[in-house]
Amino acid sequence: MAIATRFLLGALNGLLGPMKAYAIEVCRPEHEPLALSLVSTAWGIGLIIGPALGGYLALPAEKYPNIFSPDSLFGRFPYFLPCLCTSVFAAIVLISCIWMPETLHKHKVSDDGNQSVEALEAHLIDPKEEVGQSNSSNTKKSLFKNWPLMSSIIVYCVFSFHDMAYTEVFSLWAESDRKYGGLSLSSEDVGQTLAITGASLLVYQLFMYPSIIKVLGPIKSSQIAAVLCIPILFAYPYMTYLSGPGLSIVLNIASVIKNNLGVTIITGTFILQNNAVPQNQRGAANGLAMTGMSFFKAIAPAGAGIVFSWAQKRQHAFFFPGDQMVFFLLNIIELLGLVLTFRPFLAVPEQYERN
Repeated sequence: MAIATRFLLGALNGLLGPMKAYAIEVCRPEHEPLALSLVSTAWGIGLIIGPALGGYLALPAEKYPNIFSPDSLFGRFPYFLPCLCTSVFAAIVLISCIWMPETLHKHKVSDDGNQSVEALEAHLIDPKEEVGQSNSSNTKKSLFKNWPLMSSIIVYCVFSFHDMAYTEVFSLWAESDRKYGGLSLSSEDVGQTLAITGASLLVYQLFMYPSIIKVLGPIKSSQIAAVLCIPILFAYPYMTYLSGPGLSIVLNIASVIKNNLGVTIITGTFILQNNAVPQNQRGAANGLAMTGMSFFKAIAPAGAGIVFSWAQKRQHAFFFPGDQMVFFLLNIIELLGLVLTFRPFLAVPEQYERN
């Protein structure tokens, strides 16, 4: 039942694609990085608040016996309260969406009214966007034949696979015993590290990333971030030689830098995807990207877990023993993604060609 519920939650979750398209369309080009950063920031806040809220609201009859009786509905179904709160919140969001303005306008007006409509919307449409819309009305180009889009989606999927595999490996490695190459940390220590990393992501995406993308652009910033990730990952296995406060400080710094670099890459691919298609295809393009990403994120945890278990059995191997092999393979995937960000594989949208 739990697996079926998780499957349905994933199958019916089509929000992130339209959210990215909407964020791009309500902003002018110079504010697009900030818009996509806000989407990622909202996602990060949810990942921090959601699990914490679920933990506080679960088992209410045991935690709050003065409020919830053991004989009540919440006592017989100990996880009903967090599910109920989540459903109520989702219902409120659904109702609030009724008042959100549509960004893709398809007016049916008379010839006399055409000029007034164009005059009202002319200041809202970017010249590059207007050219893209006029071209799309003449030729409906298939998304699968749009190589700038497809190449950016492939890069996005490769880095998403890497990020999910890294996330799976990090907790396993940090909690595993030192004799197997781990750090022997408790789940509380790992949770604290992840909380600090999550907080840093919010600050980075809101205040630092827009300035970085304005100076370097989405492609160059992604390439630099991928290059910097490689030595950081190589350093992880050698943290076993540290202990105490020194280990905690180094681990937190490495985790913060690694995850912020990962966000730099992913958000850069978001920008490339949304600028590779005209406005009327952005929803479908983001949906296609999310489908590919979900497939890679689905197989990444299983693959990472299998590799981690295999690496535990080769502690005395000559070539990258133990967990060194795990981080070596993560770097191979990172290097593959880096190579794919260069020509001739990655086709750059026209506006970045001109710049």
